[in-house]
Amino acid sequence: MNYNQKKFRPISNSSNGEVSSEMIFLYEQIDDLVFCFYQGEKIRKGHLIGKVDGEGKIDMRYHQVNSSGEMQTGICTSTPEILPNGKIRLYEKWKWTSGDFSAGESILEEV
Repeated sequence: MNYNQKKFRPISNSSNGEVSSEMIFLYEQIDDLVFCFYQGEKIRKGHLIGKVDGEGKIDMRYHQVNSSGEMQTGICTSTPEILPNGKIRLYEKWKWTSGDFSAGESILEEV
């Protein structure tokens, strides 16, 4: 699976997450490396970087500065599903590695 130049929008997120529905993630991919810069209502600037396996699953790390000026870090695993329309849906399980160290889940869909 290749994520290069794919755009994703969050459609759900755990309450302890900071991703909001207006955000767009534009993924870039080189070989098995995926990366993205992002920002939104609660996030001034963020970056993710990860590796994709042969089934399209992404193991990633992210860091960001939120609107309160806090630096945050986390880990995430994204598992893809190909929808009937050919678009990709990503099921994400993530955990903060800073702050309260809580975990959550998100779903992103290709736009």
